Amino acid sequence: MADEKSEQIYTIPLDTEGYPHWKKGNLAIKKVREYLSRHMKVDEDKIKINAPLNETIWEHGIRKPPRKIRVKATRVEDGVVEADIVDTDKVGA
Repeated sequence: MADEKSEQIYTIPLDTEGYPHWKKGNLAIKKVREYLSRHMKVDEDKIKINAPLNETIWEHGIRKPPRKIRVKATRVEDGVVEADIVDTDKVGA
């Protein structure tokens, strides 16, 4: 059952338009968790965002996260999903 979706690559839109500048970075992380939760069918608290993905989202600070990002989601034991960036070149740059 878990083998069919053990590893997927997603392009996640991080649409933060219309939100205050001081909330955009946190909102982008939240959108990654919501997207992976919906598509990998796990709870949001079981998603682990790796350091390179986190650094890429926060690269330009809280005010300017990327518009979209490519993420490789891997299902690990006990329903935990690890999210890592696919390549260092951002899709939305």
